Amino acid sequence: MSPIPLLQAFAEVGFQVAGRDGAHGAMRALRKVVPLEAYEFVAFDPGTDKHRSLLSGGHRRVHDDAAEEYVRLAPYREAMAARRTVALPGPGTERYFRRHLEPYGWQSALTTPLFLDEGRYTGLLHLVSSEREAFGGQACELVGALGPTLAHVTDLSRCLLGPVGLPPGFRATAFDRAGVRREVPGSAPVADPATMAGLAREFIDSRELSRSGLWLDSAGGWHEVRMMRAAVGLHGAIQGAVVAERACALPYELTGREVDVLTRVAAGDSNPQIAAALVLSVRTVTTHLEHIFAKLGCDSRTRLTTKVLNEGLCRL
Repeated sequence: MSPIPLLQAFAEVGFQVAGRDGAHGAMRALRKVVPLEAYEFVAFDPGTDKHRSLLSGGHRRVHDDAAEEYVRLAPYREAMAARRTVALPGPGTERYFRRHLEPYGWQSALTTPLFLDEGRYTGLLHLVSSEREAFGGQACELVGALGPTLAHVTDLSRCLLGPVGLPPGFRATAFDRAGVRREVPGSAPVADPATMAGLAREFIDSRELSRSGLWLDSAGGWHEVRMMRAAVGLHGAIQGAVVAERACALPYELTGREVDVLTRVAAGDSNPQIAAALVLSVRTVTTHLEHIFAKLGCDSRTRLTTKVLNEGLCRL
């Protein structure tokens, strides 16, 4: 096989992965140089630490239990460690092949672990051919070289943010409604992800496009928190949210109790309602409000509420 068709196939596979046709378009491009009969992408979900069949062509998709069994086989673990391909059937995979793959029409096959350029594992790709020698020589090298490009197909940790992006200096984690966490590229994860997952779920269920506020951690430290809608998972198919946070001092020299009071004001509570909710006297609430009005430079509850909501001064 001459170098030119190989280079053309390499370029077209990358173009297809990044484009609308994605994995299926990439496999059509690969078929020009490798006699593929079928293929299957298996994704590794870092949120559950499980593998699942993602998409396939040519044969019926293999069930997820089979995918989990396969990745535990010694030949595949060795292939992951060495980042090399595995021939199917082969030593250590014959029984598995007969039980799980032959019934789906599989014959000669090749598996390649998929790693992004940064080294993160995202899943694997099975390629099936009716030609016994289909995956020898340059074809096998091509499949291995395409691994980092094809790894984007099975990257379930991707988080697609809107044009605003992340504020600088914040830690961030993406969540879906089920609480599954996904990394946000270029950002350290948030503190207390369990609490943040609950905040994210409430936000996802709301009609708000963004939300900001203050959060008090278990050690008594305050954090500025911002939430924004995001698409997560394969091609952004799952509705989710990004929670971004950073440690902060309370603004305007507010105290924690004053934050509690102004949060109730922003919710529309009257002074007696605030007193009952916070187990304070009405006189104490009135005193707190006098201090809050002075610190924030507001002369009415309406202006105070507007400022609190605009600047994210409510306690989440």
